[in-house]
Order: sequence, then C-alpha cells, then structure tokens
Amino acid sequence: MYMSNGYGGGASGAKLRYQSVDVESRVEGASPHRLIGILFEELMKATEIMTAAQRAGMTAKVIDKQARASNILLALETSLDFRNGGEIAVNLAKIYREARRLVQLGGRNNQPELVEKARSYLEGIVEAWEAIG
Repeated sequence: MYMSNGYGGGASGAKLRYQSVDVESRVEGASPHRLIGILFEELMKATEIMTAAQRAGMTAKVIDKQARASNILLALETSLDFRNGGEIAVNLAKIYREARRLVQLGGRNNQPELVEKARSYLEGIVEAWEAIG
C-alpha cells in the first residue's frame, strides 16, 4: 500500500523534501543570532516569491507564501525581549505588525505593491542584523 510522506510525489515532492532538509540543516547547531538570521532569510524569500506569484496569477503559491511570511513575522515579534529591549523592541514589534498587516492585505486583495512595501520596511532591519553578526 502506498503511504504519503506529506510532501507529494514527483519532482515537486522532491523539491519540497530538499527545501525542508535545507532549512533543517541550517537550523541545527545555529546560534540564537543565526536563528533569527535564518528567519529573516526565509521571510524575505517568502515575500519575494509571493509578489512574483501574484504577478503570475498563482493563487495557491500566493496563499502558501503569505501564510509563511505572516507566521515568520509573528515569530519574530513574539521572540522580542521587551524587558531588556526597551524602545527598540517596541519599535520592532510595530514594524513587524505593520509588515504582517501589509502582507495579509496585499495577499487578500492581490496587491503586490503592499507586499513590496512590507519588504521595504524589513530590508533595513535585515541588513542591520546581518551587519551585527
């Protein structure tokens, strides 16, 4: 009897398995700083693919990447240390919330320019994070 591994079959299933292994291998043994860096990388990749999928009319891909980006933004926000981070943490939370709102609204209304606006808010944060590490 055939049993699904949850990744689908054929070439697309192999691609999903490879992507999953790629992320898992980067996460294993990573420092907390690097883990946040990986989240940023995956977030920027998801929003880039989302806007391309919107322009190509690939609704299923848009929904998938919208959910991924929204989940990563929520994870980034909930990982903030408000006690020690003070005003910086508060401001980052506001940016993450606004970016999440734009990603969701842009996906819902098929407005890639809103997703690009969210990306523009995040680019400086990502660059600063990379410069620290």
